[in-house]
Amino acid sequence: MTTPVKLQVKQVASTIGRPHPQRLVIRGLGLRGPGSEVTVENTPSFRGMIKKVLHLVKVEEVKS
Repeated sequence: MTTPVKLQVKQVASTIGRPHPQRLVIRGLGLRGPGSEVTVENTPSFRGMIKKVLHLVKVEEVKS
């Protein structure tokens, strides 16, 4: 049985001066500011959120 892959998301840029929807996506991912990290499931909904703010975050796959 394979282990599920999760995504490690790290915010690398600030949301200052960004459109409000992008700020909401960052908050929805659980990020609180530059340097904060969260681990989320690898689902289409999370991938869509990450795609909206890809220029503000760094993403890595991790095995859980």
